[in-house]
Amino acid sequence: MKINLLLANYMQVIKTAVCLTLFFCPVIIFAQTTYLPEGSKEYHLMDRLEIKQGYLHEFNFSTLKPYSRRSMVQEAEYADSIGNLDHSSLIEDDDKNREINLTAVDKYNLHSLFMGSSEWYSGSKESFLSKKSLWNTFYVTKPNLLEVDIPDFYLAVNPVIEFKAGTESGNDESLYYNKRGVTLRGRIANKIGFSSTITDNQERGPSFYQRRVADYNAVPGVGFYKNFKTNGYDYFDGRGYFTFNVTKYIDVQFGYDKNFIGNGYRSLFLSDDGNSYLFLKLNTKIWKFDYQNLFMELMPQFVKDGDNLLDRKYAAMHHLSMNVTRWLNLGLFEGIIFGRVNHFDFEYLNPIIFLRHIEGTVGSPDNALAGFDFKANVAKKFQFYGQLLLDELLVHEIVTNSGYWANKFGYQLGVKYIDAFKIKNLDLQLETDRVRPFTYSHNDSVANYTHYNQMLAHPLGANFQEIIGVLKYQPAPKWSIDARAIYYFQGLDSAAENFGSNPFQLYTTRTKDYGYYVGDGKRVNCANLSMTLGYEIKENLFLEGSALFRKYTGYPNVSMFNLGIRWNAARRDYNY
Repeated sequence: MKINLLLANYMQVIKTAVCLTLFFCPVIIFAQTTYLPEGSKEYHLMDRLEIKQGYLHEFNFSTLKPYSRRSMVQEAEYADSIGNLDHSSLIEDDDKNREINLTAVDKYNLHSLFMGSSEWYSGSKESFLSKKSLWNTFYVTKPNLLEVDIPDFYLAVNPVIEFKAGTESGNDESLYYNKRGVTLRGRIANKIGFSSTITDNQERGPSFYQRRVADYNAVPGVGFYKNFKTNGYDYFDGRGYFTFNVTKYIDVQFGYDKNFIGNGYRSLFLSDDGNSYLFLKLNTKIWKFDYQNLFMELMPQFVKDGDNLLDRKYAAMHHLSMNVTRWLNLGLFEGIIFGRVNHFDFEYLNPIIFLRHIEGTVGSPDNALAGFDFKANVAKKFQFYGQLLLDELLVHEIVTNSGYWANKFGYQLGVKYIDAFKIKNLDLQLETDRVRPFTYSHNDSVANYTHYNQMLAHPLGANFQEIIGVLKYQPAPKWSIDARAIYYFQGLDSAAENFGSNPFQLYTTRTKDYGYYVGDGKRVNCANLSMTLGYEIKENLFLEGSALFRKYTGYPNVSMFNLGIRWNAARRDYNY
């Protein structure tokens, strides 16, 4: 009976969401697009191109990820045209003063981007063809194992492989990461897009990764897992979605995957560090506005016990951004996590921003958050960005600096510097994130800002201050160096007192109302330093060697080294 009720409720959610979409949008389907996978190399290139232009083009709203392949290629083609004015046909006379300097590496990366999303490229595709295909069927084009491009049908199929082996100081067991799978994407009749990625994974990560799995009963970034041999984990990762356009300006995406809101290394609104989830997304892009509606089915905290049906919870999120000048973008965010198990509140299907009044209308049982973000491109060298997240806030308590528990907020500030110190393709990023105690938590175990035993936003939860430095250097087209330094301090909960670091803990379990400051509690410090040297053997096939050093209060220092190969896969990272 319970299963039948859940299925009925679930189908009603989909039916209502689709009806809502059709109600607000004319039933006319335009050319659709698929989206760039998490961790793709094109993301960094798009950052560089946007900053080099010094202004925000209408094609590109990079705060919302994943990127639309169609918009990405349009933006890249425009950047390519103003980087080659002598033979450009895509720009008008008043754009001629926007010429940008594309390095040889930029041009190589642009060509790779166009090959990887060739279904949207408007130029000649002759250079995308392989010199020699396999049986005239496989690798006819350089990036795709199998590519079909005929009227009314496009399909690209590729293997997904990552093999990595390494060692950790003080650990006699070898480390490994073994991913195997397939990814495909396509479109039908230029109206329906689809994408799917399925992988099987076995992993024995470093000791701090194993502790995190034990603490949260979840493998970082994925969902259900099984133990594998000694201190290893076996898990399956399946993602997929379909897309269509109901008007020229509105994209619709429905599937099971991840999303990210922000311009930084981290996000305080919505991150892709956790597990995938079922979602319906409406993205409206018109004039200088980009407006996203995101409806999500999530899972509250649980302990897996046999083959039992897990509970569900739900969320609705909106993000509205606007290019207020040619160089400045401002955004508003709001999110609601429903404080009821296995119950979707249809009032939250309202697509208009500002859900807080609905939350009050239904009795305020839910967890409502709001936020503000900005991005500014300066001098064709820098991008400044930030986020302000508000969970709860009393201004007079901030003024008195009393450490009031309900002043739950966080902020992010960052800067990106490309071609740093006049060194071509040397890019630097510096970011700080600070989140006060009890942020993301709630007065019940359902409405906290989590999903599948992991955080929906920052992986550390709350009650921390973090500083991140990132270096990316591509001295030659096929060579790359990625280095990262993370330092943070955090106040953890003790056995006797909740200091607000863990969003899974109810904030009603606190022992006082005042005197909560960032870092209070069992204070820990962490330094996480890593560097990866990579060589691209062929399109999207990388040979990589990496090193990581981690120092964490109360545990032995960790030094880790590994060597691996990665093909059409996002790099596995241990950045906590």
